[in-house]
Amino acid sequence: MGKFKVISKIDNGVILIEPAVFGDSRGYFMETYNRADLAEIGINCDFIQDNESMSGFGVVRGLHYQAMPYTQAKLVRVISGKVLDVAVDMRKNSSNFGKVFYAELSGENHRQFYIPRGFAHGFAVLSETARFAYKCDNIYHPASERGVAFNDPELAIDWQIPMEKMILSPKDLKHPYFKDAEVF
Repeated sequence: MGKFKVISKIDNGVILIEPAVFGDSRGYFMETYNRADLAEIGINCDFIQDNESMSGFGVVRGLHYQAMPYTQAKLVRVISGKVLDVAVDMRKNSSNFGKVFYAELSGENHRQFYIPRGFAHGFAVLSETARFAYKCDNIYHPASERGVAFNDPELAIDWQIPMEKMILSPKDLKHPYFKDAEVF
């Protein structure tokens, strides 16, 4: 058996994977990244940057993406806690254009979500706190930063958090609806 099990694979590249976890009385060990093993299941990226955030219950981050030529593919996971991870296909020539993809990621299930270039991405913290880590295959370029409204009625994302308990940044409250967002 390979080091990474594909849980679901959507055409056009979104992949939910589960790494092999080896546990005993001491705890566990898992390999979270191996370029060759991930290439075998369709993840062919040269990741150049790792990021980590910590957030409390109700925090919604996103939906974020970067414009060309600074688009980013991401491999995301949760170190501790639980999040609902969300990806939206922003590629106008894709058969999944405008479609929303969900994955529940947690420190318990160890799952990882691969999001190719051309997707908006966000997550909602469903636990008391969550440590979120991700790899990117391109640099962060502030002038290319874009977003889609978290509450876009066309996308109808169920963040699994009551609206009155959501915590968003001022920037995330100002993103346009999908119909007005820059697409690829």
